[in-house]
Amino acid sequence: MRIAVLGTGTVGRTMAGALAGLGHEIAVGTRDPQATLARTEPDAMGAPPFGQWLKDHPHVSLVAFADVAADAELVINATEGAGSVAALSAAGSENLAGKILVDIANPLDFSHGMPPTLSPVNTDSLGELIQRTFPEAKVVKTLNTMNANLMVDPGRAAGGDHSVFVSGNDSEAKREVTTLLKSLGHQDVIDLGDITTARGAEMLLPVWLRLWGALGTANFNFKIAR
Repeated sequence: MRIAVLGTGTVGRTMAGALAGLGHEIAVGTRDPQATLARTEPDAMGAPPFGQWLKDHPHVSLVAFADVAADAELVINATEGAGSVAALSAAGSENLAGKILVDIANPLDFSHGMPPTLSPVNTDSLGELIQRTFPEAKVVKTLNTMNANLMVDPGRAAGGDHSVFVSGNDSEAKREVTTLLKSLGHQDVIDLGDITTARGAEMLLPVWLRLWGALGTANFNFKIAR
């Protein structure tokens, strides 16, 4: 499958590398490919420059948002939540129309310091905002309740015995995303319902952040016992 991963940060790199390893045709989207490749300093999280990562992943290409979305069969939003709508707008609503748009971002608001809050929250979600902004896309919210390493290798925690959620309005899109999740090793995939249920998945983040502080590691996830 031709998959576009929007975002060059840790989550985007991790998803792109793993999906390429499964045999998918992967292109990473960025606003300005030349500017991205020209960076020589580590990013805000201390990761090496994207150009260095790209040399180690020769089967992944770097393309402008609009071009990568136009060519893709499925698009993954791995941008920072605060900039997701702008990035997807740069990708072009016409290039997203009719396609599955997997949203794995979180609407973290750092404007008041740490820990971040959520915006939107309670009566709205980033997943819903993206679906409203791009009504012809088939938005599926998933994977936002775990760190990047667990997204692509769930066996790193509890042998993979934990849960992942999907939310979206299109049942077939959720089935296709569930198949993709299972190819990454996820077994307990819970369909929460339509895109409004993304509110619940996103509102797990305040708990997740505090667990990270209490446990001293991000290598954990939620398990729904039933």
